[in-house]
Amino acid sequence: MTLGLENLDYLIFLVYFIIVSSYGYWIYKNKGKQSADSKDFFLAEGSLTWWAIGASIIASNISAEQFIGMSGQAFQLGIAISVYELLGGVSLLIVAVYFLPMYLNNKIFTMPQFLAKRYDGRLSTIMAVFWLFLYIFVNLTSIIYLGGLSLEKMTGFSFMSCAIFLTIFAVIITLGGMKVIGYTDVIQVVCLIFGGLATTYLALGLLSDKVGTGAGVWEGMNLIAQKAEGHLHMIFKPDQYQVHDGKGGFIDAYRQVPGIMMFIIGGQWVNNLNYFGCNQYITQRALGADISTARKGVLFAAFMKMLMPIIVVLPGLAAYVIFQENADATIVNGITQNGIVKPDNAYPVLLNLLPVGLKGLAFAALTAAIVASLAGKANSISTIYMLDIHKKFFNKNLSEKQTVWTGRVVIVIAFIIALIVSPLLANFGQAFEYIQVYTGYVSPGILSIFLLGFFWKKATANGALSAAVLSIVLSAIIESLYPEFPFMNRMGVVFWICSLVHITVSLIEGKGKNQTNAFEVKREWFKVETPFAIGALLVIAIFTVVYAVFW
Repeated sequence: MTLGLENLDYLIFLVYFIIVSSYGYWIYKNKGKQSADSKDFFLAEGSLTWWAIGASIIASNISAEQFIGMSGQAFQLGIAISVYELLGGVSLLIVAVYFLPMYLNNKIFTMPQFLAKRYDGRLSTIMAVFWLFLYIFVNLTSIIYLGGLSLEKMTGFSFMSCAIFLTIFAVIITLGGMKVIGYTDVIQVVCLIFGGLATTYLALGLLSDKVGTGAGVWEGMNLIAQKAEGHLHMIFKPDQYQVHDGKGGFIDAYRQVPGIMMFIIGGQWVNNLNYFGCNQYITQRALGADISTARKGVLFAAFMKMLMPIIVVLPGLAAYVIFQENADATIVNGITQNGIVKPDNAYPVLLNLLPVGLKGLAFAALTAAIVASLAGKANSISTIYMLDIHKKFFNKNLSEKQTVWTGRVVIVIAFIIALIVSPLLANFGQAFEYIQVYTGYVSPGILSIFLLGFFWKKATANGALSAAVLSIVLSAIIESLYPEFPFMNRMGVVFWICSLVHITVSLIEGKGKNQTNAFEVKREWFKVETPFAIGALLVIAIFTVVYAVFW
């Protein structure tokens, strides 16, 4: 098997590219409004079906950070990294039941709009600017970096050539607006799921060939159980395992995934509820639909989240066993750079050993995940900038056509900035960790602001602002003074402190009175239909079984 893609691989990818581009153009011409409607461009208001909403949530969520970054952490840590996907599915249920009714019944379309309506314009503007920086310099940049890195390993083209290609492809999809993104995401998710499952199947077969007798996939699974037992635990204890840190040394696995404490202190809940419930590029898919359709879409996404460990974790485990057994020089040399073990190289190097044709399918699946996620995030960047900054401070009288046109310019500018910055991420040892650590500086404060804003009528703007500022400052202090303290536990500690400060400031400032801009909350908003309840119980059962088996 050779490195790089063959003609058949490129042909398969070309077919994928033509199908997605043609379908996107057809959606743009036939399902879009004849007039340039900004709500249609940013939200696809009322036009996305439940399956399109669910597919679009997953397409935006699952990207190079999972395929490359999470597979890298599966190589590094093992199955424990699945917690991000499994708890993500459970968190989506909570968002569907409790968060969506608050957004939809209060006509909230952007996260800064929620802050302005519930608190004040000052907090809304500060957080809008902050979210723009976070989405561009952490999310968009990391996806371009990991995507470029993976395509470089697969094709042999330079990193920057691959990064530019992904950026241009994503720009084409994004400029069509949320409706084009939402419906093309259905194709992207089909490619992502089936291409990803095919890659996992072949990776396990490859493991069987290289380390075992060549008996096939089940032997590959057994080899993981036999030779990577330390990688098959969902819960770690301090100083239990030392793993490669991606910088030439080792790190305690507990620091990355701190066992049961991340649930008790709440760090994993903070991480997931903030990501899925207070995140523009996730919630945006459901905010243009009615509550029943939105909930069905989110439930569909929750089921697909439970499938993700099979797609993104098992290949990393297969690569780990092959690497540890020194069973293939291509994998060993590809994962090791200048004597340093680079976990992020595991997935793209593994793909190079797939058969011709199937490598093209895997290439298409990976590209689909990257491009769909880039498109969703870029649309959210444009939405926040146009609706919460530009139309408020620079030109309040923009026509619908001008709003959409300016939004498209913002999309292009955001991509250019992220493309320029992306090579700098090579200085970080493990990219998925980079995303989680730096997002974790703000997640505790944001979740505190949203939860208290939703359900506590005494919460004030100054209390919320205190939580937002304290979240960043306190996170930085703990990281500086206690670098060995697991960042996931740090998020939980910071969340509870921020919430306490938020409550204290609000009680002092508001003198214990309900705020005039507090949201109305009705019990019937949180009732769910029977099919949703059954589906939710199945998701929770899957989560429980995995932890019971792999504790």
